[in-house]
Amino acid sequence: MADTVLQNGRIYTVDPANPWAEALAVRAGKIVFVGADRDVKSLIGSGTRVIDLNRKMVMPGINDVHTHPLLGGRADLFECHFLPTLSLDEVLAVVRADAQKARPGAWIVGGSWGSNFTIKLSTLDALRALDDASAGHPVLLRDDSVHNRWVNSRALELAGIDSRTPDPVGGVIVRDETTGAPVGMLFESAVAIVEQAAQAANPYSLEANVSALTRAIEILNSFGVTGLQDAAVSGAILSAYNNLDADGKLSAWVVGSMMAEPAGFLNDLVGDDLIDQRAKFKSPHVMPTFVKIFLDGVPMSRTSAFIEPYLPDKAHGCCFRGATTKTLPELARLIAKQEDRGLAVKIHCAGDGAVRTALDAFDVVRSFKGATALMHHIAHAGFIDPADVRRFKDLNVVADLSPILWYPNQIIDGIEQAVGDRVRQYWPNRNLIEAGALIATGTDWPVIPNPDPWSGIEGLITRRNPSGQFDGALWPEQALDLPAAIAAYTANPARAMGLESVTGSLSVGKSADMIVLDRNLFEIAPTDIADTRVLTTFFEGRGAYQRD
Repeated sequence: MADTVLQNGRIYTVDPANPWAEALAVRAGKIVFVGADRDVKSLIGSGTRVIDLNRKMVMPGINDVHTHPLLGGRADLFECHFLPTLSLDEVLAVVRADAQKARPGAWIVGGSWGSNFTIKLSTLDALRALDDASAGHPVLLRDDSVHNRWVNSRALELAGIDSRTPDPVGGVIVRDETTGAPVGMLFESAVAIVEQAAQAANPYSLEANVSALTRAIEILNSFGVTGLQDAAVSGAILSAYNNLDADGKLSAWVVGSMMAEPAGFLNDLVGDDLIDQRAKFKSPHVMPTFVKIFLDGVPMSRTSAFIEPYLPDKAHGCCFRGATTKTLPELARLIAKQEDRGLAVKIHCAGDGAVRTALDAFDVVRSFKGATALMHHIAHAGFIDPADVRRFKDLNVVADLSPILWYPNQIIDGIEQAVGDRVRQYWPNRNLIEAGALIATGTDWPVIPNPDPWSGIEGLITRRNPSGQFDGALWPEQALDLPAAIAAYTANPARAMGLESVTGSLSVGKSADMIVLDRNLFEIAPTDIADTRVLTTFFEGRGAYQRD
């Protein structure tokens, strides 16, 4: 007999062999039947919980291939949190209000400010405005890429940054062009200097990290997420996941991307020291099976690597293309090293120059190691030279589509300030599918303020901003149909994460990870998809979320 039976539903399975069903049965956390209402009756016993779906739509749980739950949970519980669509005056008002409530000398940490303000905030006038709002408190505010920081004078002072401080390798301390004084804008590795000062003043304990992850999983489950790839983990983050799992509170599959090197927001156990100890961090629902590599930065701060130059500016001149963090031989050796360990890699590549270098490195590795069953990822695969699109399929590389930027928004505006009209050909999603590549979507939360997949699914279909705050469509020729968009959020990420046999579709033998929706996505206009609400989330057949 089944433990649970769902019947009288419209069940979209994302299983090509059996795409629609009326009923589904679960035993011991696994799906044991998918089919017609009349055929499930034999599995209903006296102890079976029977749920009448009343013709509501059910689909597999969402799998987010690129997210940062600990950072999202911390932002929700502990930090100054505001939307990147706020104006500068509104951001300053939030800081001013937090400064009035904070204990004397406490850091004000949070975000996120919009990338479209990068140039405007890179001035002494902006620094003075932040100083005025902060009432003497040190302030650290992250941008919506989480790669850059806007800090005030007190934060610079506590971090020991002044006009004599050199730029760190891989980072930029933005300075006033006349005086050379830091203006409070920090790019890439330079953020670590201030992040470390803030963390030293208020270090995160294991208890705090567990609390943040608990809240993050609650939020993710509320949006229907039952599987995820944490795109940058350290020993401390994996320990927090393990604690949740041991307590039976981890209601999602977690694939960990272990940091190959320290980053501004992760400075505990990383690199080979972490990777060599990975076995001790494995638990029933936690799998540290990827290594994360940063190959470039982000276009808004001109730290991404492009094939063609950025727009000219005073700091970089007319022919600046950015640069990768590693040479082709260095990257190929690093990939081969991880393959020897049986690990896949997720490589951050925000510019088409970095994408090409990554593909070239995979090509080199394949030339001397032969084919592999490992599925490597190129993350943020939005800018891709047309000549490189087919190489994703040829090299068995996943296009990690994150964050949700395939429609107009403030980050697109910030990128346009750096690269111009090139942003109009951003995210060639349809071209990738037609070339046979596997696309898998992620939110990159908290780059996106919340891990909401429904605006992303709508945007894949319409290429328009669901909120209506930004006009127009972004490269509408790359729009997908609804089945392709749903697959990009369910079965495709499961396959990309190595969980294809476990989850991603509603098929017999797989984990009972599924969501009940308040509407049938196939019976509404695409422009209504972003309004979708999850009524119930099941993980391994157990209720992980129930909408009030």
